[in-house]
Amino acid sequence: MSSEFGNLLRISVFGQSHGKAVGVVMDGLPAGEEIDLEALQRFLDRRRPGTGPLSTARKETDIPEFLSGLEEGRTCGAPLCAVIRNADQRSKDYGELRDKPRPGHADFTAWAKWGGSADMRGGGHFSGRLTAPLCVAGGIAMQILARRGICVGARLLSVGNVRDESSFPLYPTAELFAEIAAKPFPVLDSAAGERMQEAILAAKNDLDSVGGIIECAAAGLPAGLGEPMFGGVENRLAAALFGVPAVKGVEFGAGFSAASLRGSENNDPFTVEDGQIRALTNRAGGVLGGITTGMPLVLRAAVKPTPSIGRTQKTVSLSRMEAAELAVHGRHDPCVAHRAVPVIEAVTAAVLLDMLLEGNHGTF
Repeated sequence: MSSEFGNLLRISVFGQSHGKAVGVVMDGLPAGEEIDLEALQRFLDRRRPGTGPLSTARKETDIPEFLSGLEEGRTCGAPLCAVIRNADQRSKDYGELRDKPRPGHADFTAWAKWGGSADMRGGGHFSGRLTAPLCVAGGIAMQILARRGICVGARLLSVGNVRDESSFPLYPTAELFAEIAAKPFPVLDSAAGERMQEAILAAKNDLDSVGGIIECAAAGLPAGLGEPMFGGVENRLAAALFGVPAVKGVEFGAGFSAASLRGSENNDPFTVEDGQIRALTNRAGGVLGGITTGMPLVLRAAVKPTPSIGRTQKTVSLSRMEAAELAVHGRHDPCVAHRAVPVIEAVTAAVLLDMLLEGNHGTF
């Protein structure tokens, strides 16, 4: 099915942006795992809409209701099912979009695939609203991983042309990730974060939008996780990360910049530290040949500008099959990248948990 991922840990996301609810099913969670629901809610609140001028004004509490899989705060072996009720839809704002697809959005491709049957109110099943249940799954995975000494965290690397001035250390820590998560804007350099917010507000004032890049890391992974070629860590993560709405690019380690380096510059020299083989640098991003090296996993996800903008754009009328113009009204994010930071963490954690369960590297 297209709306699920994972091998042993199967995660399925369901619902539409303006339907009654969105939700997730996790099948294959280890039993007996304690889930801190208050910590999970704090994680969900990081992507919740309606929290300020940088995001959509849609008000949602995003409180998950667990229908199965949890008993007295612990996983019980049954598939875990959680729903998040939708409460603040304004479907009338999307009436014109039934006939005029938004440039840059899935309105047209949904029409091409399903005709007029797709529910595209608020983006339907293509909406960023579906990242709320993804964060339920990933937030649970992060708690399970943390008990095994594996921490996952991310920051907003850039918005438009504004870049975070600082870099992740060679060995990022859970404390650093917690510090970023506690900030009102998820960056290392607060001054750069202020400039990013100014860029978002400038785009909003211009009835436009802006994209960004999210950098995510996972520390504490054992060496040897993953398979060569098509079963590699990068393959599995990229497949899931591209399921996050608005993600248009994924790279690991030095990524595309490695193409401009010489081998002597790109290679990470090996050394021995405390009886463990380590690398002095991490341009590989913690993965070689699809298999973890024991260094922190580092990846970046590029998030496109929000397609729904107030500027007049050229489109077509599907009913009349002729050129038309469209200015999108309603409540939309001028930038989704900052709200997507916990989503990238969530998907990364869920994939890594699945691979650890599958590989059984002495962790479970």
